Amino acid sequence: MDDVSNEGPLYLQIAERLARAIRAGTLKRGERLASVRELASQQAVSASTAVQALRWLEDARLIVAKPRSGYFVASRPTALPEPQLSRARPRSRVVHLDELGQEVLRQSAVPGLISFGAACPEPELFDQDRVRRAFTKVVQRHRELLCTYPLGPGREEVRRAVARYALGLGCELQAGDLVMTNSCMEAITLCLKAVTKPGDVVALESPTYFGFLEILQSLHLRALEIPTHPRHGISLDALQLALDTQAIKALLVVPTLSNPMGSCMPLAERKRLAQMVARHDIALVEDVIYNDLAEQEDKRRAVRSFDNTGHVMLCGSFSKTMAPGLRLGWVDGGRWAQAIHKIQSVQAGAQTAVVELALADLLNQAGAAAALRQLRANLARRVDEARSLIAGSFPRGTRVSDPGGGFILWVELPAGLDAVALYEACMAENICIAPGSMFSASPRFRHCLRLSVGGRWGKEHPQALCRIGALATQMLEAALRSRAA
Repeated sequence: MDDVSNEGPLYLQIAERLARAIRAGTLKRGERLASVRELASQQAVSASTAVQALRWLEDARLIVAKPRSGYFVASRPTALPEPQLSRARPRSRVVHLDELGQEVLRQSAVPGLISFGAACPEPELFDQDRVRRAFTKVVQRHRELLCTYPLGPGREEVRRAVARYALGLGCELQAGDLVMTNSCMEAITLCLKAVTKPGDVVALESPTYFGFLEILQSLHLRALEIPTHPRHGISLDALQLALDTQAIKALLVVPTLSNPMGSCMPLAERKRLAQMVARHDIALVEDVIYNDLAEQEDKRRAVRSFDNTGHVMLCGSFSKTMAPGLRLGWVDGGRWAQAIHKIQSVQAGAQTAVVELALADLLNQAGAAAALRQLRANLARRVDEARSLIAGSFPRGTRVSDPGGGFILWVELPAGLDAVALYEACMAENICIAPGSMFSASPRFRHCLRLSVGGRWGKEHPQALCRIGALATQMLEAALRSRAA
């Protein structure tokens, strides 16, 4: 409700009034809400507007629909304190990473290991038959493409499909400006190559995705980490101070469901951010890979939708939302579009045409919206279960994020706990976690960890999550005894 406005869509105004009543306790857990017809009559709106309002509340996990019974106020997991606002040092750093991030990825792929380490959704969350049919159709109709060398920035069909998809992000993109890439990470790398040179400073969230730090290290760029709130995202006041005092050449952010915190910037902040980068004439590289997993529709709108100067470079893929195995990304470089086209043609090359056409088919199919709603609902149930388990098994004083979608949790352990030592203790029991030190160029998140609950989720996973909490409790008690001795 960060960006409530009486001038917003009517369904959103109704939904937000009901949401405030639920959060204030006026509407109690388990209480039945008005039916669609009753709500439409009460609010003097159409039935379709009432349905939109109830769907928004359902996506926000504030209400649940029960067949033939109606809508009811949802129960929520045990309340947990959220992590604190990060406090980054006001100077840039040369990035020197150890091998921990890559080790966690390698361990997460080991058969039989119980993994919360890699942010990779499991295959069972997706309609595998739908993906298979799309590939089969393309290969049958265009088998000659398997023996044709791909050239250019991507098939026109897939670039048109991505441009249509971007309308849902609030963006009007030109298919001719888009470049298809091997992944979202390659798209981000192309953007940074287009606007920076070795030694330049790139500002980004803190904590940030460790893969971004690896890109900066490979390009010999300096990282300036900006304080970030676990719910609202990067601090624009801190960013403004940095822009006023340091020679920042680019900004790299994930405004929706940032990895690892899961924060979502309010709409007003997104608009302000677009204005800031235009005023300072720097590039903003925006990663929208998680936007479709946001529970609230307004949080899916990209910063690029507020950009009228071409300073926002938009990067995405569908590896978290449609078919992880596709590994196709895309980028619209804004005012640097031609530079990215040139870099891509020289250094990256074209993608496999049959994969591009299969993606275009998947994007154009009816039912994509329904599939995403089902995916969001499944992930929300899993996140709620994980947070309840953490509340009951982790040491007192643990703080946990409450993301508005996705499948990543940021856990802040009590002071004195070393998440790297916890990682080693967990690995000894065949459990993989991601220590917080992976997500910064400095050691300040050593008492934190990231847990991904989007991977395989069998009966052993809740037990393993509780075991992580037990190990953390044992380590904290040992540290306290040692300190008292």
